[in-house]
Amino acid sequence: MGVLVYTPIYNRKVEMQENTKFKITYYSNKDKKHITRNGTWTDKCRYWTSKAGANLMTYFDDDAQGYRTAKGSWKVRL
Repeated sequence: MGVLVYTPIYNRKVEMQENTKFKITYYSNKDKKHITRNGTWTDKCRYWTSKAGANLMTYFDDDAQGYRTAKGSWKVRL
């Protein structure tokens, strides 16, 4: 029987290339619900860790025409 290994999405940054379109879903603390947005990976997008140790992903939100940051965990569908 094989072992299933979970790889967090923030460790898959190698797969993201400039101008890649995707959908991202994450929990919004501000809105208190899960939000799904259309995004584009640009040269200003990045994966990073906050000073408090939270995993973050900054992406371009096509719906709002601006940059947003997802915190904690998120799901990206290409």
